[in-house]
Amino acid sequence: MRIGMVGLGKMGGNMAERLRRGGHEVVGYDRDPSISDVGTLKELVDRLEAPRAVWVMVPAGEPTRATVAELGELLDRDDVIIDGGNSHYVDDQRHAGELGAKGVGFVDVGVSGGVWGLENGYALMAGGDAAHIQRLMPVFETLKPEGPDGFVHAGAVGAGHFAKMVHNGIEYGMMQAFAEGWELLEAADVVTDVAGAFKSWRHGTVIRSWLLDLLVRALEDDPELTQLRGYAQDSGEGRWTVQAAVDHAVPLPVITAALYARFASRQEDSPAMKMVAALRQQFGGHAVTSATSGEGAAPPPGGAA
Repeated sequence: MRIGMVGLGKMGGNMAERLRRGGHEVVGYDRDPSISDVGTLKELVDRLEAPRAVWVMVPAGEPTRATVAELGELLDRDDVIIDGGNSHYVDDQRHAGELGAKGVGFVDVGVSGGVWGLENGYALMAGGDAAHIQRLMPVFETLKPEGPDGFVHAGAVGAGHFAKMVHNGIEYGMMQAFAEGWELLEAADVVTDVAGAFKSWRHGTVIRSWLLDLLVRALEDDPELTQLRGYAQDSGEGRWTVQAAVDHAVPLPVITAALYARFASRQEDSPAMKMVAALRQQFGGHAVTSATSGEGAAPPPGGAA
């Protein structure tokens, strides 16, 4: 099918490429004219056939809100907007209400896969009307990994980003546990091959995982993590997860502690935060802070610039 893609950065660009490899026609728009197929959102809409589908992959918050609002003025009844960024689920519900009054559909999709998604596929968590989801299934089938898993219609509008929000909160806790274990092994002077210990856990143990694989990769690249400063940003979804837990009176001690640990990383050069920073760079191509210059270091090979 033909689909518009707004935002061709490290995620949106790779997703557009995976769709093209899967036989879809993608019309892409980005503020960078060197990678954009059209010059404006209006040109993008004009290049699509009704009923249109436009996937938005721009930063959460005001950039997404402004993009959705502009598209809402350009699209017609029965067209649909897909927000695949890391938006707050409350924004999704507001967008759906505003667009619905004009007959334009809205679907929210939590997307996980980072810079590796182009080759491995993306885990997709969708929220929206069943008819809209069904119409977009050819796109979802192409983007997700091969096999039966990797996609869920999580519920009504907002459910996709809510599920992704919780996913990222769990991710915070898992990364923090690995990082603290690494710090203890390094500090104890009992284990002389710390990297080898982690590598030995990759098969046959209950903590084997893709994150563990990425941790081993990070240690192979920089065994003592001397090239990183112990500073880790948070995407905002960890905060939203903790706030949702407060709203629903659900205790989240591990995820909350992991979020606070990231806050603490901004006050001192935490050894554990070096590992969190390294993992974020490995799986998502996120910029990291150099230990020497304080400048943002480049992502790993295969990551986005």
